[in-house]
Amino acid sequence: MDSFQKSDDYIFQTYARQPVCFVKGEGVTLWDDQGKAYLDFLSGIAVCNLGHCHPAVSKVISQQADTLVHVSNLFYTDCQADLASELISRSFADRVFFGNSGAEANEAAIKLARRYFQSRGDSQRYRIITMTQSFHGRTMATLSATGQDKIKDGFLPLLEGFVYVPFNDIDALKSAVDDTVCAVMLEPVQGEGGVIPSDPEYLKQVRALCDEQGILLIFDEIQSGMGRCGTLFAHEIYGITPDIMTLAKALGNGLPIGAMLATQDAAKGFTFGSHASTFGGTPLVTRAAHEVVKILSDTGFLDQVRKKGDYFREQLRSLQSRYAFIREVRGKGLLIGLELDPDHGRNASFYVSELMEKGFIINGIQDTILRFAPPLIIETEDIDRLVAALDTLFDSN
Repeated sequence: MDSFQKSDDYIFQTYARQPVCFVKGEGVTLWDDQGKAYLDFLSGIAVCNLGHCHPAVSKVISQQADTLVHVSNLFYTDCQADLASELISRSFADRVFFGNSGAEANEAAIKLARRYFQSRGDSQRYRIITMTQSFHGRTMATLSATGQDKIKDGFLPLLEGFVYVPFNDIDALKSAVDDTVCAVMLEPVQGEGGVIPSDPEYLKQVRALCDEQGILLIFDEIQSGMGRCGTLFAHEIYGITPDIMTLAKALGNGLPIGAMLATQDAAKGFTFGSHASTFGGTPLVTRAAHEVVKILSDTGFLDQVRKKGDYFREQLRSLQSRYAFIREVRGKGLLIGLELDPDHGRNASFYVSELMEKGFIINGIQDTILRFAPPLIIETEDIDRLVAALDTLFDSN
């Protein structure tokens, strides 16, 4: 029985998988069980930012696996302490909580925002404003926070206390704020919502509004963070900071880890016993993540991400100038979306499948958007190959 059959027979059918079984990865390339090579322009959905099996990361994983994999958070470990120190030194934050995923990081942020006020006796402040088309996870709390109805289908009743307003609309946000709101939660660049960057003035106004109203600002940087947008954290592009930030995905370059960072003031909401995670921040994953952060933080590395992102968008816009059914090319750094006209006749999944046949891995979201999130080590020659393949497909329409 092959892997396709075993997976279909024994695993929950919650994923619409492409008919390929990968067995090896190196850099920006993946190989399937038939030996075919693919250029990866998805990175496991913005996870393998340093590419597959990065030598430095693989080395420390191997070393740590031979040393200490797990104890518990009832004890100290140097790997966890080192990663925490690295993240704090490179961010606005003063405290970090480690979990296993982006959903867990967002759960922690939601809990912290509520408890921050309730621990002070302000129990009426519990509602969190999030954005339409946002995505914050698949747990009950995080799907309740998500501003997409399709994510919530079949899971009613949702967790109460979430309000949704249009993204990049400061007037809508202002009208939703009252004395029951404890936080505003948003992605500086919406990923699953269509690769939609925040308007710079909008984010400044959001920060000012939160300060004026005395409420917390949460940035979900699970997809946009860790160098993906050309700075270590996407909010650095905009020159403002949140009170709470969540990270995951690329933080472990493939190993499962999530992190919630907060200012010292916001962190007061959590005290001994108020939140915990059995596997959060094990020596193995934090040792790997520490290496990842050090590599991604290099100024020269991030400069190259921005340059390659600019180049990629320029090449895609050259296609846009030739094909009227391309509505927009947008994004930051190497998180890029190409939006197709919905009346074009061929949706995003068509191009995902066709490119897979040609040896390129991309992703389709919202039916009409091609999402590109290659490893940050991608070369311009690889970008040229993908754009040429897209050109061929578009020209055949």
